[in-house]
Amino acid sequence: MTANATISKPGALGASGPGQLLMANGWDPQCLRANSVLRKEEWIEFDRTLVPIARQRLRGVNDLVSAGLTLTLGNGMGTTILQWEEVSDMDPADISMDGVTRGTHDRVNFDINNLPIYIVHKDFHINLRNLESSRRLGVPIDTTQIEVATRKVADQVESILFNGTSLTFGGNSVFGYRTAPNRNLFTITTTWATDTGESIVTHVIDMIAAAQADNMFGPYVLYMGVNYWNLLLDDYKANSDKTIIQRIREIEGISDVRVADVLGLDQVLLVQMTKDVVDLVIGMQPRVVQWDIEGGFQTNFKVLTILVPRIKQDFDNRSGIVHGAA
Repeated sequence: MTANATISKPGALGASGPGQLLMANGWDPQCLRANSVLRKEEWIEFDRTLVPIARQRLRGVNDLVSAGLTLTLGNGMGTTILQWEEVSDMDPADISMDGVTRGTHDRVNFDINNLPIYIVHKDFHINLRNLESSRRLGVPIDTTQIEVATRKVADQVESILFNGTSLTFGGNSVFGYRTAPNRNLFTITTTWATDTGESIVTHVIDMIAAAQADNMFGPYVLYMGVNYWNLLLDDYKANSDKTIIQRIREIEGISDVRVADVLGLDQVLLVQMTKDVVDLVIGMQPRVVQWDIEGGFQTNFKVLTILVPRIKQDFDNRSGIVHGAA
């Protein structure tokens, strides 16, 4: 069984050798390739493998990127905590005929939030003799290990977006859609596995109403687990020319309906895709670095990324996330 990717606290990676070289070169992996045991064509194969797999697995993350809901850090490796302020609202403006009537004095209040900027990474290695053997036989470098390592990293990043992580740093936590403390909870009275298309649509409309009650008016993306997704590919009603998913997409305010395989059974999430609800902190795009050990007889590789979800609520703890469960 292949182990999952590791989540490291800020500053937990090695501070000497290749790590220092990377920091001195702005974390450009090319600086480690000048004297690499891999040839140029072999690095190209690694890079060709990493990018499409990462994109394929990061569905929820890519939704944020496509919607422009990102914050790029100038130095992700040098940032351990991201701070931002929540700002309260003011009372409505005053109305008078002369404009000189003394109005109500008001001010906004501020609250500070902290987000740990962690690293997700997965290591593997290649033995020099195995590499030379494949070259002698004219066989292209085996990309299986980087495929699996990249998939593990992408799966971890995607899981944290939806489910959060138990990692804490300086007493601060990272929440996901399903674990955000101020999300709106919605009870699905009848599991969608046995419900009718009409009833499911009514549930979605009720979830939208729950978001609107918190002054969140869309646009929304509706996420669901695999078991619901497969069932909602069925006809909306008998002899209908639409599936249930197609009918949900027609609801005003719904921009898309998506499957999220990191969600558990009977789980549904309605997420308003605006920056006051969620964005993705980009400290480092997925990349692979390498260094030699054992006198060069073994080459170690690390696939790593800094992609951290920032789930938000306003000063009054109103959220644009509605979590439905049966």
